[in-house]
Amino acid sequence: MSVTAKNPILPGFYPDPSICAVGEDFYLVNSTFSYFPGLPVLHSRDLAHWEQIGNVMDRESQLPLKNSGHSQGLFAPTIRYHEGTFYVICTNVSFGGNYIVTAKDPAGPWSEPHYLEGADGIDPSLFFDDDGKCYYIGTHPNPEGCKYNGDYYIWIREVDLEKMQLVGETYNVWNGAMKNIVWPEGPHLYKKDGWYYIMNAEGGTGPEHAVTICRSKNLLGPYENNFCNPILTHRHLGWDYPIKYVGHADLVETVNGEWYMVMLAVRPLQSFTTMGRETFLAKVEWQNDWPVVNPCVGVLTEEVEIDLPAWKTEAADPFGSRTYEFAGMEKLEPEFLTLRNPGEDMYRLTKEGLELSFRSITLKEKDSPSYVAVRQQHHRFEMSVSLLTDQLTDGRRAGIALMQSNEYHLRTELSRSGAQLKAEVIFCKGGQDTIVSSNVLNVAGDNPQLVLWVEGLSASMELMYAQAGETDCYEKALLCSDLDIRDLSTEVAGGFVGCTAGMYAVADTDCREQAVCFKSLSYRPL
Repeated sequence: MSVTAKNPILPGFYPDPSICAVGEDFYLVNSTFSYFPGLPVLHSRDLAHWEQIGNVMDRESQLPLKNSGHSQGLFAPTIRYHEGTFYVICTNVSFGGNYIVTAKDPAGPWSEPHYLEGADGIDPSLFFDDDGKCYYIGTHPNPEGCKYNGDYYIWIREVDLEKMQLVGETYNVWNGAMKNIVWPEGPHLYKKDGWYYIMNAEGGTGPEHAVTICRSKNLLGPYENNFCNPILTHRHLGWDYPIKYVGHADLVETVNGEWYMVMLAVRPLQSFTTMGRETFLAKVEWQNDWPVVNPCVGVLTEEVEIDLPAWKTEAADPFGSRTYEFAGMEKLEPEFLTLRNPGEDMYRLTKEGLELSFRSITLKEKDSPSYVAVRQQHHRFEMSVSLLTDQLTDGRRAGIALMQSNEYHLRTELSRSGAQLKAEVIFCKGGQDTIVSSNVLNVAGDNPQLVLWVEGLSASMELMYAQAGETDCYEKALLCSDLDIRDLSTEVAGGFVGCTAGMYAVADTDCREQAVCFKSLSYRPL
């Protein structure tokens, strides 16, 4: 029996994937930067179907993010398993640097971070050798001094896991497969058939991204270059190729002895990327003791045949249509995100719904606004939120937002103007707000329950509203149409994240004891 995986296997903002196998189970983690909770843990038994079972960094004590930029925070985690314990090693570039957390159950709870003194640089990984020793491998600036921006070296040092500290000497073992390469990063160390392999990314996480590999009979080198490097890239295919930025890969072996690679890539539209870097899958075969990615093809494919039985979870499809009814919900599903550390008073779940407090913190600040969101995962999608309007007084506003960064986002804000409800569509570009449309709403009653929509139509957006009734057959009214959203791309906004979409509340004056009640959130691909 076999199963077919469809690329990307994790659509939307799931960058920098790392994977490990434990028996028949696969576990995968991704970067989250300044979103909270950090580092989603995905589980699968066939590499094609995935469920999120938790988050590694789900407590503020683990993950300080105060004042972090959108693309700061957590970079490039690695997950590994050894003798009954799961290890995740990662970099918090905003606080503390490189650290290790552990768990017996990948769903959590995970330990407090053990920060590694002397572990400079970013993108750490762990390797367990046959003799039981553990080694740290990461990337840092050229120890002889950087000759150009991105002149980095990959280095190895032993780790004492009992004391959670680096021991012994530092060995700078590799600075990339190509001459004058920039940003050799994301290294992973493997051992197969007597060879040690270092697989890393090169060229930066953009159009020149690539996967390369070297090998040695000695863990500490010297390492020899693979003359077929890069073993995977799309940088030679031109701007019009539908999948780009391919790199930052990790290898995994199945119980059947087959090898696969996960990596990041993007799917731009009209050369603009709003969903960020996503997780893709490829088949790997070993030839002459070197890995060959997608033999006879050499690029990523839409589908990957896997020699494993199909596995379906009982959970709702985390990448398809779903509706969250908040009334009576005990806790948010693990795929929900907030910005930085939300604090205990940012939201609460009650018998009525999800209540977001009215903070004076806006989405434009490097702070913790009242914002709860999910990832945009499709070019064409529809997301709606249902909310009560009785608390929209005295400068309090609430609504729906599509968020790329503090400086680039789109939001629909409901407010009260006298006895009337008003909806403003506001596009923030470069940190400056522009009111795209302002509408007095045609609704019945003083405090109606409303539904707001964002509808992504490839590179444009429509925004709508309706008054909630006894059925789900709403009579939608248009707020704005044909809104160009290419400014919500990483090509314009910069950074490393993809768009999220969700619920938002703000007030002219901080009044956190007051809250707006959201009843539901729905997401579906179109």
